[in-house]
Amino acid sequence: MTHQENAPLSVTPGAIRFNTDSMKLEYFRIGSEGGSTSSYAGIGTLAAGEWVQITTDTPDIQTGGTRGVRGGGQAPGLTDTIDYFNIDTTGNAIDFGNLTANRGSVGQGFASRTRGFIAGGYNSGYQDDIQFITISSTGNATFFGNMLANKQSIGALSNETRGIINSGSDAGSAINVIMYITMTSAGNAVDFGDLSVARYSAKGVASSTRGVNIGGYSTSNTNLIDYVTISTLGNAADFGDNSVSGTVAPGSNSIRGILAGGNPGINTIGYITIATQGDAQDFGDLTRNMVDGAAMASATRFCAAGGSSSNVIEYVQIMSLGNAIDFGDLTQSVSETAGFSNGHGGLG
Repeated sequence: MTHQENAPLSVTPGAIRFNTDSMKLEYFRIGSEGGSTSSYAGIGTLAAGEWVQITTDTPDIQTGGTRGVRGGGQAPGLTDTIDYFNIDTTGNAIDFGNLTANRGSVGQGFASRTRGFIAGGYNSGYQDDIQFITISSTGNATFFGNMLANKQSIGALSNETRGIINSGSDAGSAINVIMYITMTSAGNAVDFGDLSVARYSAKGVASSTRGVNIGGYSTSNTNLIDYVTISTLGNAADFGDNSVSGTVAPGSNSIRGILAGGNPGINTIGYITIATQGDAQDFGDLTRNMVDGAAMASATRFCAAGGSSSNVIEYVQIMSLGNAIDFGDLTQSVSETAGFSNGHGGLG
């Protein structure tokens, strides 16, 4: 967890302290991920620096590498299947377990290092439930709590402690409500603020401090990108524009967000730098045209899985540019499915 606060001027970057409130070791760093001291603690707030928790837990310890998980969707009927694979290798996905019910139009998952979440979706109507799995094990999903409304086609993002549901369709209409949960304990979602424009399928990426919402559908496909500061409450602010309009399959490390595919099924890959603001840039191409797929990432790799009624998994190296490479196959061909990992950029 990042503790956002202005530090005394006498604190030297790299200093270490023991936080008696959280009972964790922390180190002090200046400015943002990109090295700037501007607008890091919150939108419109200047910060001299911040204390950051020293993390000793990694995906290598939990799961032998970053684990990518994919659940729900249309295959072609509604499915409750959850499968997984190790992002740091290549190969086919393996069965993990099942959601609490068949669920289509699940949009996007989110995760901490230990828990993965899928919220809402469609099954004989829009749903408001939030369900979770323990990523390091296998087994079926468990009920966590409820969203503020029944929703499908959500966008989501998270850091280590807070999961944010940032868009969705409520009874067929795009909404602007952002909500959040604290992932360590069960409970219902709480209001966070509003998107800059009401929309659904505005998929998200994150660093440990900033969440970025990309594209989606409002009255038509949009290329809008906006952002929030995860540890605060408030409305989203403008970030820039994507190079394509509509829903994408995004994932990130702590520095760069990768934006794959889009409506009505294209092979474009773009990228953004999370710590700065600006328009998406060209990265390369997928191996296929894809929309409504799942995405998951480690510190080094981004994977796009499924979508467009496909079982294909493909990957790129996040900090380079270039075209995607075949990774393996999911256990089923699927669209409108949700993905997450225990090594994404929001975890630091």
